[in-house]
Amino acid sequence: MRYFYGAAHEQFPPDDLLRQAIEAAEAGFEGIGCSDHLQPWWAPGESAHAWVWLGAVGQATDQVAIGTAVTPAGPRYHPVLIAQAWATLERLFPGRPFLGFGSGESLNESPLGAEWPPVSEQVDRMEEALEIINSLWDGERVSRDGRFFSTYRAYLHTNADRLPPIYVSAFGPRAASVAARHGDGLWTLADPETAPDVIDAYRSACEDAGKEPGEIVLQVQFSWAEDDDAALEGARVWKGAQPDEFYTDDWHDPTAMYERGEEQVSDDEFKEALIISSDPEVHLDRIREAENLGATTLALMNCSGADPHGAIEFYSQQVLPALKSVRA
Repeated sequence: MRYFYGAAHEQFPPDDLLRQAIEAAEAGFEGIGCSDHLQPWWAPGESAHAWVWLGAVGQATDQVAIGTAVTPAGPRYHPVLIAQAWATLERLFPGRPFLGFGSGESLNESPLGAEWPPVSEQVDRMEEALEIINSLWDGERVSRDGRFFSTYRAYLHTNADRLPPIYVSAFGPRAASVAARHGDGLWTLADPETAPDVIDAYRSACEDAGKEPGEIVLQVQFSWAEDDDAALEGARVWKGAQPDEFYTDDWHDPTAMYERGEEQVSDDEFKEALIISSDPEVHLDRIREAENLGATTLALMNCSGADPHGAIEFYSQQVLPALKSVRA
């Protein structure tokens, strides 16, 4: 079991997030993953460019894995650009980058003037993009007139010896099948109601594809503070990311999204979705529950708006040692 630190670009400015990443690496997290957004889920918020930030993190830390959670292809990012960026990261920080890859949200694509497609097209677009990325990393010169992306003799003149692993985000069986065919692992939420079915679909699709299942990354969000009320208030903005329709339908106004989240999600429901507590035993119990869903890596996103740096110290002293003692 590996434990990655999740850096929330929606909630914190990039300079503070860089401090968090350095502290997280020193605290014993084995990887740093960050969100990749054009807009936050609420307003006002933050939303720095993830790829630029990863270069700084790679230079400021040693050994830990670095990557996004997750990057989509679409109007914002052509897959050729994604392939080029991760080949560059791999050359700069050999053996460390990973690419978390997903189908995206309207929140980050519609502001570019693009029409947001239905879910089936979102998954098809993700698969087409992965085909292009993998072909480029394999050293091919790619020309195609695809349904979603066109290329003409595209080629990576700076490539990498090692191909960064691709962990494909999935919330249903079709995307899980794409992860099996074109990725090196699965990335999904540590939701006990959905994760088992997604993981089963991924493993079944891997068997159909004649390959062993790869990494299974489950994402968990947490908030810590000196008391439970402060932990709740520090994470409250994340209600703007809770409604399921924000991940499939055409929602792209952060203010409206936060208002919708506040209307739909009670505080009790919110505390079920995230780990929100000052008590280390609560964090440990919830993380162990997530591990038992079938994870090989847990991505623990720090949503502790009250004291993000104190939360890292808390995990360093009271959470990670207990988790790793069992692993040892």
